[in-house]
Amino acid sequence: MNGNILRILLKKEVTQIRRSFLMRYVIFAMPMLVMLVIPLVATLDVKNVDVVVVDNDRTPLSRRIVADMDASGYLSVTGCYFSYGEAFRRVEEGEADVIVTIPGNYLRDLVKGTKPRLDVKANGVNATKGTLGARYVATSMANTLFRWQAEQGIALSLPKTSVVNLYNQALDFRDYMIPALMVVLLIVICGFLPTLNLVSEKETGTIEAMNVTPVGRWEFILSKLIPYWVVALLVVTMGMLIGWLVYGVAPKGNVADIYLATVLFSLVMSGLGVSIANKSATILQSIFVMFAFIVIFQLMGGLFTPIASMPRWAQCVTYAIPPRYFIEIMRSVYLKGASMADLWSQYAALLGFATLACAAAAFTYSKRT
Repeated sequence: MNGNILRILLKKEVTQIRRSFLMRYVIFAMPMLVMLVIPLVATLDVKNVDVVVVDNDRTPLSRRIVADMDASGYLSVTGCYFSYGEAFRRVEEGEADVIVTIPGNYLRDLVKGTKPRLDVKANGVNATKGTLGARYVATSMANTLFRWQAEQGIALSLPKTSVVNLYNQALDFRDYMIPALMVVLLIVICGFLPTLNLVSEKETGTIEAMNVTPVGRWEFILSKLIPYWVVALLVVTMGMLIGWLVYGVAPKGNVADIYLATVLFSLVMSGLGVSIANKSATILQSIFVMFAFIVIFQLMGGLFTPIASMPRWAQCVTYAIPPRYFIEIMRSVYLKGASMADLWSQYAALLGFATLACAAAAFTYSKRT
């Protein structure tokens, strides 16, 4: 491999990036927009659950249950009705998420120790909001009844439980989302840019001029891969800085471990992109193929859906998906402060995928006369 030829080719790639407004936008502006906007709007935290109450008891205890739910910060009591039909119409009209029914003589039966039943029904159209909303309601009512029993001197049947959240004490979804967003950015940028760059050279005829030069296989492939290692490091650096300065989210582990994983993962994605470009005749063809890979990577890599929640066969498939290992490294370093020694198997898997991707990029490239 000739170092001078590689240096000249790298200079050409850098010049192309500098001259292309689209590439500069994707490298610099897109990561900033994603990291500044998406953590604010893309969240699975469920707040402002609208609750309607059917109060058939109308006692101080039932009114206290309703008041405590409304003051919880997550629940909003939008109305109290005398019949279940009226409350159900609010759900049908999309104005309520949960219906709470307090039966008649609830306080009297509770004092007698007959354990009356409170009925909670959730709107299952939005499964996440319905499930969590019902849990919020149940927790609020349990806390109210616990305090009321203590005030009345009634024997407490509910044990007091202390919950301590490890790693993400505040259960802030942004701490979980920010590392995932950096992975998404690397998948898109390091996957699409080398693909589009190489195929555009085919369409403009630049690659034909390259084929008649003494440029070797590895010099050409490395000139396409190395710039995106630097781009990946730049994107991750911007993401970490924005996460720290704007959201107060910083990695608890060693930043060098993140950079090493970033280099390996950028090799995987850029190698895959170059391999696709080598076999694509047009930009449109390469976009469709790369898009298919990106969709699979994002949906099955554990970015937004926990792998443990997938079917058994899907969990086995994820072992062949490189983002699985990168997102495990990012979240472990960010949230747990894990070290490279703790994550050696994930690094080894990324190294293996990077080797395969680079080899595929090299051997799918051939000069045509």
